[in-house]
Amino acid sequence: MNLSAHYWYFKNVIPPRICDEIVQYGKQLKEKEMLAITGGQGMERDLEKNPLTKKEIKNLKKKRDSNIVWMNDRWIYKEIQPYVNQANQNAGWNFEWDWSESCQFTKYAKGQYYDWHCDSWDKPYDKEGPEKGKIRKLSVTVSLSDYNEYEGGELEFDFRNQDPVKKPNTKICDEIVTKGSLVVFPSFVWHRVKPVTKGVRYSLVIWNLGYPFK
Repeated sequence: MNLSAHYWYFKNVIPPRICDEIVQYGKQLKEKEMLAITGGQGMERDLEKNPLTKKEIKNLKKKRDSNIVWMNDRWIYKEIQPYVNQANQNAGWNFEWDWSESCQFTKYAKGQYYDWHCDSWDKPYDKEGPEKGKIRKLSVTVSLSDYNEYEGGELEFDFRNQDPVKKPNTKICDEIVTKGSLVVFPSFVWHRVKPVTKGVRYSLVIWNLGYPFK
């Protein structure tokens, strides 16, 4: 799919108070032992009840090292979904979507990262519920930390074609380094979070679903 815009950003649109409330809420969920981890489509795991094996940890950390909890609160969606709609229109994507997955609150401490990946899969969800038959179309990342609270941890995009002979075409998304900024991008765009070298980076990710492209 040819895109005139690979991502669309908004600077400082979520009030700092709301960002802080989300961070504090996420920390409370962690304290209640609701820390979870994903490894693929539909996989969720309570680490307290079902700890990872040493082999699973080793394999996981080749790709990703972060701490996450899930949020489904309506007030969070109300803050963010309007910007997904606006970006979808402003960027000229005009993707049809009608459902948002659970919000993923993520903590990246020193040394943590998420290597190159894309958020979409090759097949629609087959589980029962509002996700059934749909795919991830639009991803959104919200910066809940300010740039002076951590070092490293940059969100980086790779816009190259999947053809392996193509050279990388990467871009650091430095437009969202301030707290309350967010970026929306098609879920098939490759991206990564580089290792945090100092401090802690908090972010919120939401995947927005619709029926497959025709």
